[in-house]
Amino acid sequence: MSISLRQNIFFIAAFALIGIVVMQVPFTRLAGSRVSFTLSDFFAPIATGFIGTVPGIAAVLLMQIGNFFLHGAEVVDAGTIIRFFPMLAAAYYFGRKDKLSLILPIIAIAAFIAHPIGRTVWYFAFYWLIPVAAWFFRDRFLLARALGATFSAHAVGGALWIWTFNLPAAVWIGLIPVVAVERFLFAGGIAATYIVAVNVLHFLQKRHIIPLPFTLNTKYLLNISRVRVSS
Repeated sequence: MSISLRQNIFFIAAFALIGIVVMQVPFTRLAGSRVSFTLSDFFAPIATGFIGTVPGIAAVLLMQIGNFFLHGAEVVDAGTIIRFFPMLAAAYYFGRKDKLSLILPIIAIAAFIAHPIGRTVWYFAFYWLIPVAAWFFRDRFLLARALGATFSAHAVGGALWIWTFNLPAAVWIGLIPVVAVERFLFAGGIAATYIVAVNVLHFLQKRHIIPLPFTLNTKYLLNISRVRVSS
């Protein structure tokens, strides 16, 4: 079913507004900056899984711009600017399976190793082979899709981070176990958020509250959502 311009604008605005709200809930802090990860790192990537790649990325960009104007005067550093790009990369990976999804983490690996410090901790960039491997399983397993999305974000952010802040090798080594826990939590959060969103949207559609111009993946409907709702 094709989506009209009005429907696109509505869902872009809806995802952006929800995203701005969840961006106010911090999850953990980025090394080397006052910027924090927020619950939007769970929510933002899934937008492209519903409304398409371009509208979904537009929604993610709008939520970040909106959040910047809410808090930009409080937190303005290079980390704030860099944070725009990883989330866009995650949204792109989650919404679309193409060669760019494979190329981005590979470019990030090359950029990281090209840095003098990155060259001494080159093995840190092995994390960014995960979105490459997950690419081949993303259509079968939601968790693989979520892992690919969150590690794509990490790849883009990590490559930009080392060139911007020149964090010493000891910091990157210390981050290795942190990244493992953090990113698998993010992947689980993305997958869970997607499942919740599918079920909420299905409920709203069945109640004739919101007509959906896109098809939901019924594989992720929980039993409570499969119950027939009388009109």
